[in-house]
Amino acid sequence: MSQRVPLPPLNAIPAHLQTVLDYQQQAPQHLTEEVWSYLNGGAMHEISVQQNMLQFQDIQLVPRHLNDLTQGHTQINLFGCDYPHPIFLAPIGHQALFHPQAEKASALAAQVMHSNIVLSTFSNTHMGEANPEHPYKWFQLYWQGSREKSLPLIQQAEQYGYRALVITVDAPHVGIRDRERKIGFQLPEDMVHPHTPTHLDFPNVSPSKHPLFQGLMQVAPKWSDIAWVIENTKLPVILKGILHPADPQKALDYGVSGIIVSNHGGRILDTSISPLTALQKIRAVVPANYPVLLDGGIRRGTDIFKAIALGANAVLVGRPYIYGLAVAGALGAAHVIRILKEEFEITMVLMGTATVNEINQDYIYQD
Repeated sequence: MSQRVPLPPLNAIPAHLQTVLDYQQQAPQHLTEEVWSYLNGGAMHEISVQQNMLQFQDIQLVPRHLNDLTQGHTQINLFGCDYPHPIFLAPIGHQALFHPQAEKASALAAQVMHSNIVLSTFSNTHMGEANPEHPYKWFQLYWQGSREKSLPLIQQAEQYGYRALVITVDAPHVGIRDRERKIGFQLPEDMVHPHTPTHLDFPNVSPSKHPLFQGLMQVAPKWSDIAWVIENTKLPVILKGILHPADPQKALDYGVSGIIVSNHGGRILDTSISPLTALQKIRAVVPANYPVLLDGGIRRGTDIFKAIALGANAVLVGRPYIYGLAVAGALGAAHVIRILKEEFEITMVLMGTATVNEINQDYIYQD
């Protein structure tokens, strides 16, 4: 185990922190090697982790010029709510690993930057204490193994003013994370999770039955459970972790309000299709007005533009704001959001697009 002592979080932003990559390079100095392996690693050979970022490189921008941009803005509308910009904070659990203020700091950063935050079920902060006054917040639900255990979290999300319910569907089992296992990462025993235990217990099965297929998969969510959630909440229900184009078609049939195209940051199933590729296949088969968000690999404002051009209504960023959180708490997380927002705004101007709705495939080129 490493004996290196991490640096404390910074109280001001030094001049050399100008990009998400700068924060990524700074963050390991403020974390133990075990926690850094947990944050920055992924499943197996981590091919999907890399592909999520590389997926943007082969797409070229084709700008238009001399357009009138004097009335430009970044506002979008989803599920009847106006959001100031399309950069949302993805759900990431156990944030006390990265900063003592955990999700309270991330929530403050989101509030300052008018960004929508998706609070994880595995938050170290109770949903009533994260962003209590901020209007832009969704709650991410990990299925609790039964409808009886999941219902209280759904009801609390409504009670505390969350505007949507995001159900993560791509992680019925944790990914095989070689880097974490080799370095011996474990969550601290005294870490508090106010909403749920960190792991569901395997149901007891007889020795003749498989502990995974006949065990854990008994309590994994199914389409019938999604239908039940929709019937038992007034909130829009969004499925996170969709990659196959047949699944959003089924989601439409069940009344799901929208989807988040994601491969869980490459942390669950290595070599899964990249979200940007999946986005294009999915957008081709769902109605034009059906909300589709993209999660995975966003590191620059140009990435955000490309994702929207290929059909995303908004994007979620995960690791980038956690880099900021680790470096300088709420100040660092807010600075990362600001960097991406300013890069996106400048990209829009240089591309000749005044609003997010104007961004489409005419502005990009793919071989």
